[in-house]
Amino acid sequence: MKPAKPLLPLIIFAALLSGCSWFTKPAENIQLITLFNDHMVLQRDMVLPVWGKASAGGIVTVEIKNQRKQTQVQEDGSWMVRLDPLSAGGPYQLRVIGSDTLRFNNVMVGEVWICSGQSNMEMPLAGWGQVINYEQEIRDALYPDIRLFQVKHTVSRTPLDTVSCPGWSACGPETIPLFSAVAYFFGRELYKTLAVPIGLVHTSWGGTVAEAWTSEASLNTMPYFQERIAQMDSMRIQSLAEYESIMANRKKQIAAGDSGFQDGRPVWNETSCDISHWKTMNLPGKWENAGYPKLDGIMWFSKEFTLPRSMGPSTWTLHLGPINDNDLTWVNGVAVGGLQDANALRIYPIPAAAIRQGVNRIVVRVEDIGGTGGIWGEPKQMYLESSEGEKIALAGAWRHRIGFDSNALGPEPLSPNNPNQPTVLYNAMLHPLMPFAIRGAIWYQGESNASRAFQYRTLFPLMIQDWRKNWGQGDFPFLFVQLANFMKKQTEPTDDSWAELREAQLMTLSLPNTGMAVAIDIGDAKDIHPKNKQEVGRRLALNALRLVYDKPVEHSGPLYRSMTVEGKTIRLHFNHTAGGLRAKNGRTLQGFALAGEDRKFVWADARIDGETVVVSHPRIQQPKAVRYAWAANPIGNLFNQAGLPASPFRTDAWPGITEQP
Repeated sequence: MKPAKPLLPLIIFAALLSGCSWFTKPAENIQLITLFNDHMVLQRDMVLPVWGKASAGGIVTVEIKNQRKQTQVQEDGSWMVRLDPLSAGGPYQLRVIGSDTLRFNNVMVGEVWICSGQSNMEMPLAGWGQVINYEQEIRDALYPDIRLFQVKHTVSRTPLDTVSCPGWSACGPETIPLFSAVAYFFGRELYKTLAVPIGLVHTSWGGTVAEAWTSEASLNTMPYFQERIAQMDSMRIQSLAEYESIMANRKKQIAAGDSGFQDGRPVWNETSCDISHWKTMNLPGKWENAGYPKLDGIMWFSKEFTLPRSMGPSTWTLHLGPINDNDLTWVNGVAVGGLQDANALRIYPIPAAAIRQGVNRIVVRVEDIGGTGGIWGEPKQMYLESSEGEKIALAGAWRHRIGFDSNALGPEPLSPNNPNQPTVLYNAMLHPLMPFAIRGAIWYQGESNASRAFQYRTLFPLMIQDWRKNWGQGDFPFLFVQLANFMKKQTEPTDDSWAELREAQLMTLSLPNTGMAVAIDIGDAKDIHPKNKQEVGRRLALNALRLVYDKPVEHSGPLYRSMTVEGKTIRLHFNHTAGGLRAKNGRTLQGFALAGEDRKFVWADARIDGETVVVSHPRIQQPKAVRYAWAANPIGNLFNQAGLPASPFRTDAWPGITEQP
């Protein structure tokens, strides 16, 4: 007989063919994004990517419950394991094993949602937000199976691999006060109905534009943003210290170049200054709308008023309303106030020695550091008031003169920390989260894009599709809040950029798997951050419960579907009537405007007829179009039987007032 061949070489050969890792050492220096941490929530019923960095060539093993998965680290140090779907439950321990073992405890499996946008998403329960009944809400926030993850503000010109965050925390009175109120109230509604763990990943930044949350590859499909990205790269300063030095020098140049100063002291504030040759501008108003569309810098304003003898001696207070951005203010050459606080109300007490009977002069030096500039509030906000309550109106014609046009210094450089640049928040605060398994996203943003509302028709759906493509989870649910009512109440039908932005949001419902929470009835005329975030969260949750979890609830107020012209009337048809339309509080329908061929809208008569609304006006014989709740802060009271408000809409497609993309 021939001697038997050794078995060991055959075993080794078979092991190599099968990809066995017996002879590959465990990976060293394993690192994971901070999303993988104690108290995390993993998405139920979905393949679960777990990924990170480690030493090249080593083996990483991931274990949870009854699963054990392995992978080899790539040459670039990256690795990823995809766990099989898990049912809701926990707590579990997730183990990531290499030369050392990382153990993540108290891991739950449930529903994970991304929560993003600008300040109305960022607004916390307490702190600067203070939602309705916030103290009681905080005391009642005892939901340890709702888990919170808050991404810190970060910007980056290139996509990052990780986010800055201390990790996950269980929801409680100690952890909830500074967390997103909308996200919390949304998650709370889901938890109460679904009874599974809820993970809320909050990544938002107040005052930011949608393009900051969109990838460069997608933005480059729009010529407008191709140009902006090129400008950004040429103007962006890489070092914060260098940027601050440049801006400090620029500020000195502006101050030195201000013609209203001589030898470092103001001269245009003096009563002896001849202002007869200064031009006239009606205030309040932004100077961009008064012939200076591109001016950034310094404008001086002056107005004379007469204090009649009949008013007698008194102490006076000067009210100027909001100013954008900074001001210095004098009365008869005496400094009475000044703020570096964009849009804050200016209310300055006037020293007794600074005001006199007869002719007096007010001088205001306004510095605009970018965007719009001027004394821009409402006429009723500009007045003098005596301690006896007597008032002298100041709105109307003011003299003005440019002190310095900072455009002479060339374009202002971009700060490396400026979040309102294309792609920088996507790169830093979204990209690192991908492809963590999620159920969907909620979004509250649009205020900062209102001046480009027409463009938002393209940008907003582009952003949603961008997230979906890069997350790799298909068309995951994307739910958003339509802008709430804000600013002065509508009194006459007019064009409005906020109305156009809401229309762009409404149009985005054409994308699959999207839902919209209408908030047109729960805003605040004087506060861009309305405090009723409970109802916002509830309405978002209604969308999720119906569209995502197939619960038998009505998730939307009436949405305009079509119209038919019937002689001298127009009949409007709606979706989501929930069994019938109604006027809130049983009153007559309000907020409907009608136009004929001249395209001039006038308030119309509107009445509910079954599940339709019939609109007419006695002077319009051939009606062409209807608009409803078409203003920043509109009149409107159309609801459905589920108690949800109708979305603002228009039946026409006539050109609006916002810029084209």
